[in-house]
Amino acid sequence: MADVLTLARFRRSDLVVSTKPDLTPVTDADRAVEQALRAAIAGARPEHGVVGEEFGAQPGGSGWHWILDPIDGTKNYVRGIPVWATCIALRHDDEVTVGVVSAPALGRRWWAARGQGACTADGLIHVSAVADVADALLSYDSVQGWEPFGLGEHFMALARRCWRTRGLGDFWSHVLVAEGAVDVAVEPEVSVWDVAAVQVIVEEAGGRFTDLSGVARPDGGSAVSTNGLLHDEVLAALTR
Repeated sequence: MADVLTLARFRRSDLVVSTKPDLTPVTDADRAVEQALRAAIAGARPEHGVVGEEFGAQPGGSGWHWILDPIDGTKNYVRGIPVWATCIALRHDDEVTVGVVSAPALGRRWWAARGQGACTADGLIHVSAVADVADALLSYDSVQGWEPFGLGEHFMALARRCWRTRGLGDFWSHVLVAEGAVDVAVEPEVSVWDVAAVQVIVEEAGGRFTDLSGVARPDGGSAVSTNGLLHDEVLAALTR
């Protein structure tokens, strides 16, 4: 359903784009997808709560909450870049138990459930075995995004230590960590709907996901995904 809606509006000349109060873009496709997902959840699980990027929080009568990002990578979407995805997570109390990331313009989808591993259409996926930062591929969202937090030099110092860096950004960085194609993915500023789904995917693929303080939570305001072997060293480099 979400893939059909997003693909139908992708690269359309009549796509409606507006600016939210936080100065980020939102499209008619973002809103349509979230509305459709909320309607589907309400029909199937009316007791569940929902938290979404476009329409906020809707409490439920149980400990289950869905976390929705209708289009992660809206800036790519509006520019016709095919790196964007719908991210759906299911949280029970304080633990994200299920995550799905679907990127239809790339023809890819990733999913995971606690204790069941992380998968794509090709089967189970696993993080890399790279154990030295000097051999690591680092993916990030933007260079300048670190500067408002006073971490610009820390980020650049880490980047210089890595074998290779790529600004892949958003969900793409983290699911590539889960696949073992990327070893480290870092973002200084995120919202819970940006990373709730990728947290469980990375962890079920054998990696680690935390915020910059080292806590394994999707609502900490920042995100660090690694293969696990590099995690402590990356955190130390970014926060010392």
